Amino acid sequence: MAQSGKYLLVSFPTSIVPSHHRDDALDAVSATVSPENGSVASFAIPEFKIGTLDALVQQADELAKLEGSCQGVVAKVGDALKNILEGDEAQIERMKVVNDKPVDQYLRTFSWNKVKYRADKSLAELIDLLHKEAASIDNDIRSKYSQYNQVKNTLATLQRKQTGNLSTKSLASVIDPRSIVQDSEYIETHLVAVPNQLVKDFLKTYETVAPMVVPRSAQLLAEDSEFSLFAVTVFKKHSLEFVHKCREQKWIPRDFKYVEGGKEEERKEVERVGGDERKLWGETLRLGRTAWSEAVMVWIHILVLRVFVETVLRYGLPLDFVCGLVRSPSSKQADKAKSNLEAKYSYLAGNAFGRDKKGRVKRDDPSEMHAAGEGSTDYTPYVFYEFEFQ
Repeated sequence: MAQSGKYLLVSFPTSIVPSHHRDDALDAVSATVSPENGSVASFAIPEFKIGTLDALVQQADELAKLEGSCQGVVAKVGDALKNILEGDEAQIERMKVVNDKPVDQYLRTFSWNKVKYRADKSLAELIDLLHKEAASIDNDIRSKYSQYNQVKNTLATLQRKQTGNLSTKSLASVIDPRSIVQDSEYIETHLVAVPNQLVKDFLKTYETVAPMVVPRSAQLLAEDSEFSLFAVTVFKKHSLEFVHKCREQKWIPRDFKYVEGGKEEERKEVERVGGDERKLWGETLRLGRTAWSEAVMVWIHILVLRVFVETVLRYGLPLDFVCGLVRSPSSKQADKAKSNLEAKYSYLAGNAFGRDKKGRVKRDDPSEMHAAGEGSTDYTPYVFYEFEFQ
């Protein structure tokens, strides 16, 4: 099941219906949203310990920042899964479950985790606990994903050395040690990868680009579709100048030191790093699946606290409210659901807010109200937080 659509967490005082009953209030919200714009389900929120008004205002700000950072963690884990699974959407969807449930099912059956986040703790303690958990998930996935990428890049480099052209690949399997001068006090062999279109020019000029190049010493050792590899003998005291001149001519000097058994060692290294890469791939995938589940759970618990704190600030005490989860198939329908709710319940803003000529609530002073969806210019007279999963 694709995790599409938008979600709204909304909170209303039960006084929106004459009975003041939560079920009736939720039915009224559902009717106002209307089925074509989204479905509405009850969303249970515990009653937490309420501190001072000043503390609540500060906690509203803290929760807004924490939710933003937790959203970032969820997105980061999602990106890691996408990269590990190379964009395989079906596989990615299978990984993105929360407590072994599809996201929609988790949200519709949500219950506050009383074991991990005891509701008898203060809001400050709960916020601190959720903050630490989000940071821990972030650190774990970042560390493991970085480790995987390092090994993956190392493997790619080793594989390029095995399969690249003569300007980049390892020469261990190309060079016969008998074709190069070794252990001479005065002369040494330089290996030069020459682009094929420059070979004629190379053969005409290599002897004169630097002093003391041994005449007619150029020996073709190998060639591919792009480069020809030559061995050239040069007196050591002019080696640096020869290498410099080669680069000027766009001939590519290749460093090579013959090592007994080097070819076999390279093969073993590729196998070893390949094994490490496969092992880390599996570890990163398993961690990504777990981290996504845990990060979403932390995110939703933070949203619950945001709804609770905003509900207290907006509607006051004694607390008598209903919270609903609205799921809309698209942004357009989510906007329509919000618009319907705002039109029906604009009176909840009371006299604290001005209205425009059409009677719509307008927000006069952004500093005076903790509007749902912090950072948005939209203001609604009811509590709402909008979110979606990518």
